[in-house]
Amino acid sequence: HLVPEGTPIYLASFMVLIESISNLIRPLTLAIRLMANMIAGHLLLVLLSSLGEMSMMYYMLTLPLMISLTVLEMFVTIIQSYVYMILLVLYLNEV
Repeated sequence: HLVPEGTPIYLASFMVLIESISNLIRPLTLAIRLMANMIAGHLLLVLLSSLGEMSMMYYMLTLPLMISLTVLEMFVTIIQSYVYMILLVLYLNEV
């Protein structure tokens, strides 16, 4: 399954190499995708909370925003776990 049908014989070894690298990198790309999404949300919340520490006015402005962003982060977490599982199932079906 590493060489698609109709591939010329002189490209077969090159295709095996490319497909092998692709199969080895997939778990890494899944992990990086999940990590990047988690870091982005946490970084945004940390930046807003540090803005709220400057004065009481900023605190009153950022508190509702931080609460809504936390709820949004929960939804993003659900979506990310769904995407992660779908991609994992698709990758495992190819093996």
